[in-house]
Amino acid sequence: MTQTGPDIVFLILSSGAVLLCVGAVTFLGVGLYENILARFIHEVRDESAGGVKGAGSVFIRRLGSMNRRFMWPSFEAKMRRTLIKAGEPKGYAPEDILALQEVGAVLGLFGGLIIANGLGQNLLWSIAGAIGGAFYPRIWVNDQVNKRHLQISRALPYSLDLLTLSVEAGLDFTAALSKVVEKGKPGPLRDELQLVLKQLKMGKTREEALKSMIVRVDLPALTTFVTALIQADKMGTSLGKVLRIQSTQMRIERTQRAEKLANEAPVKMLFPLIACIFPTVFMVLFGPIVFALMFTNATG
Repeated sequence: MTQTGPDIVFLILSSGAVLLCVGAVTFLGVGLYENILARFIHEVRDESAGGVKGAGSVFIRRLGSMNRRFMWPSFEAKMRRTLIKAGEPKGYAPEDILALQEVGAVLGLFGGLIIANGLGQNLLWSIAGAIGGAFYPRIWVNDQVNKRHLQISRALPYSLDLLTLSVEAGLDFTAALSKVVEKGKPGPLRDELQLVLKQLKMGKTREEALKSMIVRVDLPALTTFVTALIQADKMGTSLGKVLRIQSTQMRIERTQRAEKLANEAPVKMLFPLIACIFPTVFMVLFGPIVFALMFTNATG
């Protein structure tokens, strides 16, 4: 059976259309690979974490850059201050935290759907999971701030004693601060003091460098100490005497804080005692008696 002219034309046009579609899809795939996927793979290889963690970090930063134009200025300013106080963990920017909130909301929603479906509850309860997932990155950042403040509070007395001894030994403030950075314990306080030292070497005044550290850390104990240094510098008071007074005061406050925590321990232990230990003790003491009474009544 021979094909007519229109059938041959239709076959040729159909074959051409299929080839054009295949070519368009191929070019689209190549373009996506070279412009998006290849860059993504290259960034993942350059990421220090590498692997799945590196891919996650790159994805969060890509999503954060997309969110940059939609951020409120007030949210960006507040989150940037919080991240600075937290020591900028993992190099996150405010838009990255917003991206983490979006990812957390999606994961929380899916997790809530699975749990609600498994328990036979209304699927609207999954909204609670989405809200929890959205707020978790903010909670994590605040937790990083608290951890960093705790590390600075613990390292501050030792660094202050070392600074006091260096000044009383005849060194000026910059040389004494350099000695603290050299001999101090590794941690966020040492990093902050090292940054202050760099700013002093770059030409900033002592007051400007110390006030910048107050803004970055925002810790009351450190603020009090730095404010005393600034006032002593303005009034021409002996720096060694001020440091000795501050060191003694900080040591007293540390002792008082330890006594306060020790006094709070019995109150904090009350609930675990009542909820966990006392029922176990009662079961061990009265369990055999109850069992003996029940066994006697059953046999009698």
